[in-house]
Amino acid sequence: MKAEEKVIGEGVKFERIRRITGYLVGTTDRFNNAKRSEEHDRVKHTFNEKK
Repeated sequence: MKAEEKVIGEGVKFERIRRITGYLVGTTDRFNNAKRSEEHDRVKHTFNEKK
């Protein structure tokens, strides 16, 4: 990559937003133990890019 080229999204701050139990949330700080447990037990899906 050339020095003057800029990577798309470089320097852009973002916050992860997830849909958990029907609500859009950034963090689980305010979840009670039951909701934290439910989120922990969920299946985590990942994206593997083929090269």
